[in-house]
Amino acid sequence: MPAAVTSVFGRLRAAVSSFSLAQRTIAIIGIAVLVMGAVALSSWLSRPAMSPLFSGLGAEDASAVVEQLRAASVPYELADGGSTVLVAEADVYEQRLAAAASGLPRARTDGYSLFDTMGVTSSEFQQSVTYKRAIEGELARTIGALDNVTTASVQLAIPEESVFVSEKVDPTASVFIETANSTTLSAEQVEAIVHLTSAAVSGMKPEDVAVIDSTGRTLSAVGGDLTRGTDQQAGAYEVRTAANVQDLLDTVVGAGHATVSVSAVMEHATSERIDETYVPVEGAPPATEETSSETYTGTGADPGVLGAEVAAGAGDGGTYESTQTTRTNVISKSVESTTTPAGALTRQTVAVAVDAAAAEGLDVDQLTALVTTAAGIDPDRGDAVTVEVVPFSAVAATDAQAALEAAREAEAAERAAETTRIAVIAGAVLFAVVVGIVTIVVVNRRRRRAAESRVLTLTPVGEPLDAFDALTQGLPTPQLDPITPDLLATAALEPDPEPELSQVTLDRRRAEIGDFARRDPAKAADLLRQLVRDRQDA
Repeated sequence: MPAAVTSVFGRLRAAVSSFSLAQRTIAIIGIAVLVMGAVALSSWLSRPAMSPLFSGLGAEDASAVVEQLRAASVPYELADGGSTVLVAEADVYEQRLAAAASGLPRARTDGYSLFDTMGVTSSEFQQSVTYKRAIEGELARTIGALDNVTTASVQLAIPEESVFVSEKVDPTASVFIETANSTTLSAEQVEAIVHLTSAAVSGMKPEDVAVIDSTGRTLSAVGGDLTRGTDQQAGAYEVRTAANVQDLLDTVVGAGHATVSVSAVMEHATSERIDETYVPVEGAPPATEETSSETYTGTGADPGVLGAEVAAGAGDGGTYESTQTTRTNVISKSVESTTTPAGALTRQTVAVAVDAAAAEGLDVDQLTALVTTAAGIDPDRGDAVTVEVVPFSAVAATDAQAALEAAREAEAAERAAETTRIAVIAGAVLFAVVVGIVTIVVVNRRRRRAAESRVLTLTPVGEPLDAFDALTQGLPTPQLDPITPDLLATAALEPDPEPELSQVTLDRRRAEIGDFARRDPAKAADLLRQLVRDRQDA
């Protein structure tokens, strides 16, 4: 291994060995967090992107597809309440081909595809039932494609046509829908379902369609859709007209000094009126004219009596003359047909109240004319406008202002409390971090100082001061006994005694001195030079 790498590992090992228990614990926790984060990041990065394999599946088809994926050991995920199956992008096309080979998802048998299996020997009853089922299937598939609609079922009641029935019964329909996450369809979506269903069946009216959701709530009742739609139109018209008039009043008398209320009545049913007018054309010649004349000359009988001449015989002479004229005059015919659709405005009333405190110098007639024009009032239709100057009550405004102030104060107090809580938590965390850092720094400094003090204050047992200690403390160096050959021979003949505590301590201190010399050779050299000078001076 290179020397540089060995030195790096050596310094790292020495640094780790100098850590205290708390430092080692924090280091281990930090390393564990880093390892867990790296593992989580790598797993997230290595996770394959999921793409829809099939969507809008029924329960049976979804179960079959999932079983096939499990058998092939292909990871999958379910979404949209189990109706969508997700697999890795690399497996999408392969698994689709495998599912198609297994006949999944199974083709739906409703809709016009029912006629594909019909034979030429099918009876008229089978054909009519199949036709009704086809329309129901197509309508259910179309309604199921709407937003938030997961399941749709349509049932049609189409009466049989017969020449022997005097009264004709209109067809009806019932629509059952199930929404995603139990959401509620809007009024526009319900109206769209009603008109879609009624337009698909000949002779069906929108009021003959009932719509029910999965919770059992009736969204559209038979015979009640048009009335409810008209009421919604009336409400929208009232809101729009009231907003226009209120803008005018706010500009004229100031905001908050006038209020307006609009009531509109609209036609709930469609009506049709046909007027025919016949007027003779003056000065025009007749279209047809027929004239007939009859002349008779004879005696003794009344004209026009059969056999009178023969019975009377001879007599005085007589004359009979008759003229008849028939004329057909030209008459002008006018036919006028008037159709009033549902939702037509039949009458509206507008009521305006102006605060008496702000009505000084206000012309009520002029304000009435302005409101009449802004609201589109038609007196011939029976519309009416009422403008009154009345004192407004300040209790509601005071209460509303007090409630608004209380809400603002509560919101401000909540924000302050949240800010204080966040500040306290952040301060506590920062304080803990600072205390930990200061503790680590203080402990390291104390350990360093203790190590240096142990090196600089080594004192063997039984001696007052060591030469090195005397040098570091600025004291005179003690004189050591010289080593003679007799002492060496005596030491060699004597057996090695067991190491005493003082010897162990001395060896340990010598090792610490050597370690100090390796860590700071310059300072150790200065100390040794000072020791040599002191010995020479002595």
